Amino acid sequence: MSPSTLSTRLTLLVILSATTFYFLYKSRRRLKPLKQLTLNPNSRKGKLFFITQTGTSKALAQRLHNLLSSNNIAFDLVDPQNYEPEDLPKESLILIVASTWEDGNPPQNSKFFVNWLDEISTDFRAGNLLLSDCKFSVFGVGSRVYGETFNVVARDLGKRLRGLGATEMVAVGEGDVDGGALESVFEEWSEKVVTALKGGLVVGNENGIVYESDVESLETDDDGGGGEEEIVDLEDIAGKGPSRKKPVNVAETNGKMNGKRDMVTPVIRANLEKQGYKIIGSHSGVKICRWTKSQLRGRGGCYKHSFYGIESHRCMEATPSLACANKCVFCWRHHTNPVGKSWQWKMDDPLEIVNTAIDLHTKMIKQMKGVPGVMQERLLEGLSPRHCALSLVGEPIMYPEINMLVDELHRRRISTFLVTNAQFPEKIKMLKPVTQVCCCEFMLRKHRC
Repeated sequence: MSPSTLSTRLTLLVILSATTFYFLYKSRRRLKPLKQLTLNPNSRKGKLFFITQTGTSKALAQRLHNLLSSNNIAFDLVDPQNYEPEDLPKESLILIVASTWEDGNPPQNSKFFVNWLDEISTDFRAGNLLLSDCKFSVFGVGSRVYGETFNVVARDLGKRLRGLGATEMVAVGEGDVDGGALESVFEEWSEKVVTALKGGLVVGNENGIVYESDVESLETDDDGGGGEEEIVDLEDIAGKGPSRKKPVNVAETNGKMNGKRDMVTPVIRANLEKQGYKIIGSHSGVKICRWTKSQLRGRGGCYKHSFYGIESHRCMEATPSLACANKCVFCWRHHTNPVGKSWQWKMDDPLEIVNTAIDLHTKMIKQMKGVPGVMQERLLEGLSPRHCALSLVGEPIMYPEINMLVDELHRRRISTFLVTNAQFPEKIKMLKPVTQVCCCEFMLRKHRC
């Protein structure tokens, strides 16, 4: 046998082995088999949450709590507005009875709890194993007359918990308050929960299997999938953009007779707002950081607090450019922002951007009033931001008036932390001193900045 033939066979063997290992690994991740649930008497008590507006879910949760107690299964009955969501990773058992309120929104007593779970499930830093030691079940209370929003809160909670690695004991129960079968459906679901908690099979859904597609669908939801309008990828623009043979009326496409268009289209705006962004003008944005919320509640701050002493509850996260020059496959920002390698949009005044950013940021801080654990002293301090992280989505250094914007922040004694991938070395050279720049070392070396 010639050396070349032997080398070829060895190469094929390595490839086949690697492929086999990969598919075995993926199959183990995709399917969570049925398993027995054993209760540890010394473990932390389970939590039974009621998400309610009119009291129906609370009454059902109390019935379930009594049923659990009669079967010697210890659970705490918890109002989510009195619970710290960051303690969820410590829980081993979670039951939720959740109502869906107007327009598919959660009731008032659970907004922070539900929003926290929504944000953490799409945060790449949390990962999909955050609640891997937790078992859960959810029951929804709603009305079918509301069509697509029927029990959407309960279904979303189940999806978020699965996406964070929790194991579903019993499939989401869906009660209809106007259908006349709420009591019987809830009773049947409750009996299944008790059976599972007493050692019965853990059933994730109809087939007893939890699919990895649940995790993948979280990103699809945040991208606003299912809407009538569609964001066109630059890679997919062929066949979707207007024909070159047909002249395009500028006024019809963007409403600007001078040819300058808004960076943020209605579709992009809707997707970003769904992720918690507050849009400023036509190309800027601000969003309250999870670490800001954390430190307002007396919890830890981000690495800037650890390294540089910056107080997270007094930090404003914003960007003057929601557009990015790339569409990296590994990006955790869901690819809902615009893409462009040069500034080609209408430009807003830097002073107006700063004024609006601070105004929107302080409004979001005020909304934290009444959230469990928020400290009054820190809440008042948070109304006067002392630091601005120019990051979020997009490439802030693309904004032509970035120097004027930074100068305005410094004039107000607000320090600046500018994040860039160093893809625009000329912009970096023209940049006036900021408090700190965070950029890609590889790109710096490549461009010899």
